[in-house]
Amino acid sequence: MTIVVVKYVGALFIFVAAYWTVLFLMQRRVMFPAPAPLAALAPPRDVLRVWVGSAGDSTEAWFLPPTTRAVSSPPLIIFAHGNGELIDHWPDEFDEPRQWGAAVLLVEYPGYGRSGGKPSEATIGATFRAAYDWAIEHGGVDPDRIVGYGRSLGGGAVAGLSGQRRLAAMILESSFTSTRPFARRFGAPGFLVRDPFDNIAAVEAFGGSLLVIHGAYDEIIPTEHGRTLARVGGVAMHELPCGHNDCARPWTLIKQFLVDAKIVTPIADEN
Repeated sequence: MTIVVVKYVGALFIFVAAYWTVLFLMQRRVMFPAPAPLAALAPPRDVLRVWVGSAGDSTEAWFLPPTTRAVSSPPLIIFAHGNGELIDHWPDEFDEPRQWGAAVLLVEYPGYGRSGGKPSEATIGATFRAAYDWAIEHGGVDPDRIVGYGRSLGGGAVAGLSGQRRLAAMILESSFTSTRPFARRFGAPGFLVRDPFDNIAAVEAFGGSLLVIHGAYDEIIPTEHGRTLARVGGVAMHELPCGHNDCARPWTLIKQFLVDAKIVTPIADEN
């Protein structure tokens, strides 16, 4: 009987080890399901396409200037989208903050769309730092009024940026505390996660204004993640009547947040 038990335990150990190995090797395909690239798509007429990063692995970004009127040194919103999206999907969504006098920088992930490289926490972090530096040097924006806005996976990109570059404010929409808890869905321990995106540590260290938004019926990232981030950041979480991918941008709420944080002013909304 003992020999049978030992053989059973040994076989189970081999199976689990093999399964965890496959998860370790394949997890980035699950975490970063880049949509098919839209190779022929050009940015809208008033959008500046820029490339950041090293030659051969450069990543695309779109700079959207304010639309109300010429603004000297406008505030900037750096936006990071979800893991199954492209920057191509987002310019029209940001018409409203551009009317407030804010510029917007949509930053792609490495390996997404027309961008080179491969996505990971490290490469995404390097890309967003390079995009931030480009905006400071060439975008003509106010370095004291830069906002990081991350949706879903983008919350990890923006939270990581907050620890490396100065952000006046940060908006986390439908984001997570870390990607480690999701390993349990696949029967794996958190230490196997290669790209943990520790948003809790980033929020704890962040000294700027923080807005946390989350869908009440989020079926992908439980609302408790948003509540935890808000609690750690010492702010209230704003719950939206939506799930994960069907939330409209709550621009009225975001506008008031940015006005309170002195990022935009009511004057910037006047035509």
